[in-house]
Amino acid sequence: MPTARAAATTGIRAGTPTALARGVALRLGAVALAGALLTACGSGAQPEDAAAGAGAKVTVTVDLFGSFGYKEAGLYAEYEKLHPGVTVKQTDTEDEQDYWKSLQTRLAGGGGLADVQGIEVGRIAAVTQQQADRFEDLNAYGAGALRSSFADAKWSAATTKDGKVLGLGTDVGPEAMCYRRDLFEKAGLPTGREELAAQWSTWEGYLELGRRYRDHAPDKSAWLDSVGSLYAVMTGQEKERYYDAAGALVYETNPAVRTAWNTSVRAAQDGLSAKLDQWSAPWNQAFAAGSFATLPCPAWMLGYIKGQAGDAGAGKWDVAALPGGAGNWGGSYLAVPRAAKHKKEAYALIQWLTAPEQQARLFEKQGSFPSSTGAIAKVADVKDSYFSDAPTGRIFGDAAKAAPVQVLGAADKTIADQITNALSEVERKGTASDKAWENARKGVRNATG
Repeated sequence: MPTARAAATTGIRAGTPTALARGVALRLGAVALAGALLTACGSGAQPEDAAAGAGAKVTVTVDLFGSFGYKEAGLYAEYEKLHPGVTVKQTDTEDEQDYWKSLQTRLAGGGGLADVQGIEVGRIAAVTQQQADRFEDLNAYGAGALRSSFADAKWSAATTKDGKVLGLGTDVGPEAMCYRRDLFEKAGLPTGREELAAQWSTWEGYLELGRRYRDHAPDKSAWLDSVGSLYAVMTGQEKERYYDAAGALVYETNPAVRTAWNTSVRAAQDGLSAKLDQWSAPWNQAFAAGSFATLPCPAWMLGYIKGQAGDAGAGKWDVAALPGGAGNWGGSYLAVPRAAKHKKEAYALIQWLTAPEQQARLFEKQGSFPSSTGAIAKVADVKDSYFSDAPTGRIFGDAAKAAPVQVLGAADKTIADQITNALSEVERKGTASDKAWENARKGVRNATG
């Protein structure tokens, strides 16, 4: 979730870790939740409904970034009813970069940490490779019994070489394209999700439709929110981005990265972007204002759109398959710091939140696509009335099945952030592509050492 989860990130949910870039890259089943998610056997052990102890009153603190949706979906309130004496208190930071920076400071000092901390998927390799001593091994609380509840790729990404489990998976980020039907109509473009999926089956087709929209768009409305979101969703379609399978940094020479960069630059130069920094206040306001017609859209973005566009946006949005094939953007974990005050109670909460029943409910209400194998079948037939009755369960389920198993390294998120920052220079300042790329390279070197 946020990339924001972001929010998105970020989402998608972005950050500035102090982690070294080098390190053994982990094979993340971004959504090799593909066959794995859909064919893994069994749903594993069910969470225990054990409270903090007879008559005990405990406040379990949860610190997140973006929009995980637990509060909005009523899950905290339900958990508190099931566990008399337990209160859940959540804090959150909209921008994942700010969240990660703050978390690093608190981990270093050992104070100010919540009982539960969210970890964005782009950070999980840094946690397992460089910060394992700062988080609880959840095996000590019985997490090993849950292994069959998750796809191997999702589980292994949060597991250290010596077998410590440092987080339980929340959602994953299979990708689609969200779009405004009403704005398409005003610009004379087709609005049917199947017809659009055919016309923008490639990214070139997507840009061509964007140029048509630009020429006939309503006032103050662009084709997409930012070229940074375009870059993120394109690289989410790749198995290898910044590291190769051996753990070597390859982003400077990887043709997939350069293709995503060049396509994003072209979108900026063609005037297709609203030039909005994701997770910023102007970006949030733009959802209601109709400032952009399309938004590259991992599943967790659905809940973010609902929150920002509000009731007035219901029925105006729709969802279609992504140009260029399936991909993954985002997905997170819930972890328990070593310095947490209520470790046992924290584990009981995250075990319950990541169980199949809760993950299925979260997708139905907020759009966060499950990482739990037991929840996948539960959401296959889900449609979302807010998004014009789009068959979101099928669209994102198909994307999850086809998405590649991505290779992740300790500085994945840092590299992505630096490249996105450089793309912002292109679209907002008119910086030449070669100069902006060199700025990205310098930013990566400065941030990773």
